[in-house]
Amino acid sequence: MFRILFYQPEIPPNTGNAIRLAANTGSQLHLVEPLGFALEDKHLRRAGLDYHDLAHVSVHPDLDAAWRALLPARVFAFSARATRCYTDIAYQPGDVLLFGPESVGLPDEVQALPEITDRLRVPMMPGSRSINVANTAAIAIYEAWRQHGFSTGA
Repeated sequence: MFRILFYQPEIPPNTGNAIRLAANTGSQLHLVEPLGFALEDKHLRRAGLDYHDLAHVSVHPDLDAAWRALLPARVFAFSARATRCYTDIAYQPGDVLLFGPESVGLPDEVQALPEITDRLRVPMMPGSRSINVANTAAIAIYEAWRQHGFSTGA
């Protein structure tokens, strides 16, 4: 299926929601350290409820380790500053959807890495700064999954 990659997430409930998202869509969730919380954090557990055992979650010490685990694959970096819309992509199973930390978004130096296939955005009203990272991941992963007829791979 598809892979969600959170680069240095900071807020436990967002990652908890992403765990639930991964479990409910059959996606994998990959997290790049440092994390702004412990995986045992009560807020993360509460947001993820009982989905931890149903989700595939991997933690990588750095982005290079994540690339070793995920590549070769197409990697789509999500940024409010990107010009291409997330709906312009024909997603393929195995694609990686990359999202940055809540406070600053995906750093420019990460967006410029050669592993990045393209930069994408979710449209917002003019003057809006950003959309919550877990919500953005949900929007993107459901579009990718929709394009494949919500196949469960069964």
